[in-house]
Formats: sequence, C-alpha cells, structure tokens
Amino acid sequence: MKLAIYPGTFDPVTYGHLDILQRAGRLFDEVLVAVAANKSKEPLFSVEERLTLLEPHLKAIPNAKVARLEGLTVDFAKKCGAVALIRGLRAVSDFEYEFQMAQMNRHLDDSIETIFLMPSHKFFYTSSHMVKQVCLVDSSRLTQFVPPNVLKALKKKFAKK
Repeated sequence: MKLAIYPGTFDPVTYGHLDILQRAGRLFDEVLVAVAANKSKEPLFSVEERLTLLEPHLKAIPNAKVARLEGLTVDFAKKCGAVALIRGLRAVSDFEYEFQMAQMNRHLDDSIETIFLMPSHKFFYTSSHMVKQVCLVDSSRLTQFVPPNVLKALKKKFAKK
C-alpha cells in the first residue's frame, strides 16, 4: 500500500488544496493530509480548527485522512510509512521555495520522494493568504475559492477582530 503525505498549514483550506488532494488520491492508495502548526506564519486558525475545517471534505476522497503534523515532515512521513510527500505548485514563484524544500527533505531522508502536482488552472492564483486578505474587505467574493464551512469560519474569525 502506497501512502503519501500532503503536508501544509492549510490556514485555511482552499479549493486549490482540495484539488491537489483529489489528484493525489488518484495516484496513491492513501493520502494523509498533515496539518502543521507553523507558528512562523502566524496562523489565523488553530491546528484543531484547521483539522475540523478539513474533515468534511475528506468524505469525497475515501482514501484520504487528516492528522496533525508533529516534528520534521520527513520524520513524520517515515514514521507513518509514507513513500512520498505531495506538494502543490501554482505558479513559477512557488518553484524555487518548493525545490529548496524538496532538496532539504531528500538530504534528510532520500527514501521519501517529493511529488509536485499542479492544481486546476482555476486555482493557480489562490492562496490561503490571499483568501484572508479578500475576506477582510469582501467575504462574499470568496465562494469560488473556499468551501462554505471555511467561509463561515473566516467570517466568524474576522468578526471578532
């Protein structure tokens, strides 16, 4: 059984993330969405909230599960028995960062491959950061970028600020 890890912050999860997850689900027997704390990004949602926001969308991808990512991604992948890490590439601007990360992960454990997947063209410029910025001004324009449960959670978060 081939297991892949799809690591990320997912703050919040977008349709672009879910598109990559669906693609990975067709390639691997199982895909584990690993949600990282990543305090350096100053997430809007806690890890628990992000896990909760992701869970309903896994019903459409029966071979996908979600978990909290602890420690280094390659160590987590090894512990889970994964053979690959899934990374999404939206635009050329993502490539340099993703390439460096893939090389570091290969250096740390060359038994884990990094697989780059591109989302549908509809999501090339969608990012969690941009979604949060748009939400601050006009949340009604986000319906094409995030699922309804995520939009509701974003509105609630920003209403508190």
